[in-house]
Amino acid sequence: MIKVFKFLGTGLILAAFAMMAYSAFQQFSENAGSGGVIGGAYTLTDQNGHAVTDKTYLGRWQIVYFGYTHCPDACPTALNNIADALGDLGANAAKIVPIFVTIDPARDTKTVLKDYLANFGASFVGLTGSASAIAAAEQEYHVYAVKRPETNGDYEMDHSSVIYIMNPQGQFITNFTDQTDPGVMATKLKALMG
Repeated sequence: MIKVFKFLGTGLILAAFAMMAYSAFQQFSENAGSGGVIGGAYTLTDQNGHAVTDKTYLGRWQIVYFGYTHCPDACPTALNNIADALGDLGANAAKIVPIFVTIDPARDTKTVLKDYLANFGASFVGLTGSASAIAAAEQEYHVYAVKRPETNGDYEMDHSSVIYIMNPQGQFITNFTDQTDPGVMATKLKALMG
């Protein structure tokens, strides 16, 4: 019985940390226009093996999401909502590149990302890299990501679930969550794109 309570206590503590991290991000993002910076330099590899930096997609709007392919809920929900929002945008969708950055590079190889993202649409870009390169990208975007070992020797990743919208100059404009309705997302994107 004590072990159960101990496990639940650990789970609650991790959930509380995740909520605090997201709350801190929300406060930070609200102040982004007044000096805060979200996004920055990174060098990663896409699902086709090409080197990608923060400069690669300048000139296009970017929807950036950090997650992992083994994620049971938040990541597939976020990616599906992004795909639906892009579908609602019609011709404007060609001005946007949706980017999925793994927080689990040990398991999310180029091939794994390519297969996974095929479920959401041909326009999705998957980025991976070394653990240090991923950590650097996470830091630039203020991402919370922590490995949570499981009793069977496997692991999950506790992580923030923020959808970042970057303008064609690579500047953070606004954010959504995995729970944002695709129609709401599309409407806001249309307004931002003019």
